[in-house]
Amino acid sequence: MRKFHEHFGENLRLACSTRHSISELCRAVGLNRQQFNRYINGGTLPSAHNRLRIATVFGLDPADFDLPPGAFRRKLEEKRRPVLAEGPLADAFPGNLQALRPYLGFYQTWHVSLSWPDLIVCSCAHLRERDGQILVTSLERIEDAQSGIRQRSRYVGLAAFQRQRIFLTETTRGQAPTFGQTILMPFEIHQRQYLRGLTMGVSWRNDNLPYATRTVWRFRGPHTDRRALIANCGTYALNSASLPSVVVSFLTQAEPVSLRV
Repeated sequence: MRKFHEHFGENLRLACSTRHSISELCRAVGLNRQQFNRYINGGTLPSAHNRLRIATVFGLDPADFDLPPGAFRRKLEEKRRPVLAEGPLADAFPGNLQALRPYLGFYQTWHVSLSWPDLIVCSCAHLRERDGQILVTSLERIEDAQSGIRQRSRYVGLAAFQRQRIFLTETTRGQAPTFGQTILMPFEIHQRQYLRGLTMGVSWRNDNLPYATRTVWRFRGPHTDRRALIANCGTYALNSASLPSVVVSFLTQAEPVSLRV
């Protein structure tokens, strides 16, 4: 028979890992650090009153800390997830959070855009977890000296994992924001570097036409040289030696399609 409270210390350590610091947490609970450390290390158990204070800070019931660690983790993630408005997307993001976590990190990305015909656009993106959601941030840096264009675009949004696909929905920042959508196929069994998929957006240099085109994302790891990622951003000719052959091969199989109506 399972001993009562045998999982409390382990579950409390897991809950504490979601906060910036133990000191901040102690202040929120109203306990001194030395006393709280004894709870974390399993040296002693809190009184019913203190147990309630600890659980309340995490939005949990005191009995939740007696759950097996796996069940407690799921409970904790559920409580940390922001409550979305009721509607068809209430349960869409992030979908399968466990399946998305291996994809967290930085990416160099490429796609063909109607705004830059006969060129490949290189950007960068970052997937990170916050409060039970997967946030995506994408950056574009394009210099066109001949046309006098200096484009700086930043997209922010959410990622979801549903039915063995990664779905990204982003919006631009600025006075006239637009939406973009991307669908990526997960890494293949023997290939853990490139994600391939489809991206949809609106061309700002071609009558604001919506378009859909292939995209390739190259995983650069959870930590990388961010300056180098941004420095690579720009437009490239199809025969540029700077482009990986797998990128050119995939992107040139089909031209971007404008969705005229």
